Amino acid sequence: MNERIIELLDITPKEFWGAQDAHLEAIKKYYPKLKIVARGTLLKAYGEEEILDEFETRFRRLMQHFTRYNRIDDNVILRVLESDAQEAQHMNASDRILVHGIGGKLIKAMTPNQQKLVDLVLKNDMVFAIGPAGTGKTYTGVAMAVKALKEKQVKRIILTRPAVEAGENLGFLPGDMKEKLDPYMQPLYDALRDMLPPNTLDDYIMKGIIQIAPLAFMRGRTLDNAFVILDEAQNTTHNQMKMFLTRMGKNAKFMITGDPGQVDLPRRTISGLKEAILVLKDVEGIGIIYLDDKDIVRHKLVKKVIDAYRSIENLD
Repeated sequence: MNERIIELLDITPKEFWGAQDAHLEAIKKYYPKLKIVARGTLLKAYGEEEILDEFETRFRRLMQHFTRYNRIDDNVILRVLESDAQEAQHMNASDRILVHGIGGKLIKAMTPNQQKLVDLVLKNDMVFAIGPAGTGKTYTGVAMAVKALKEKQVKRIILTRPAVEAGENLGFLPGDMKEKLDPYMQPLYDALRDMLPPNTLDDYIMKGIIQIAPLAFMRGRTLDNAFVILDEAQNTTHNQMKMFLTRMGKNAKFMITGDPGQVDLPRRTISGLKEAILVLKDVEGIGIIYLDDKDIVRHKLVKKVIDAYRSIENLD
């Protein structure tokens, strides 16, 4: 009797097999001629070679479905195990959804400019996304990063921002380093929580597959095989921005987001973001996109608040 061993990769067994192994039992019904045993992340199947080949192909398709959509049920098992490869490919090709988030939430570009941002990231290894608060710059970036990780285009996600509100010197804050940093990294955690199951997110952070750290911690590192997002980049100095951009290693994607109208640096300090946009605007392989008020996807009052403040502020 032939044996086939398949391992669940980056999948929580409890969620995949279902409550009281309900999903596993549903899978077994489609292959009565095979003996199928699952324990933790390992599945073993015994039977004729030809049936095992077909089972493995379809089972791997089911794993891909779970990795992409974060869920399976009896209907999904039926559809995936009975559909052919062409049908599965067609579904993927017509799908402009970036990530299937928690609770079936569909995460995709919400405005034409956000879609342009997605297209720019696909074409370029370094992209600057400039725009006011609420335009979905960071959220779209994190979705692209999660998509790249799920599709194994990169091995890790690195999210960073300058902790300028704390003067990049966090010594006066209470607690250990994680506790000190978390308030400044919260928007990045919020986006990730929309896109990854809690157990998966915690596991990725523990294993260093997802790293969230202040910009100062990037010094001296080479960031390769990674999707790296620098958020709130308007609060970088010349030296910080240059240091960050030169960390880029092999097979890396860099995305830099910020709003030049929200600089929190000391007076007379030039924003590294403003400078970088001027210096790099004609460099091939670097994309720059400007999002505006029409891209604001928060409460409708946010646009009015931004307009009101803009009318009284003297923007540099």
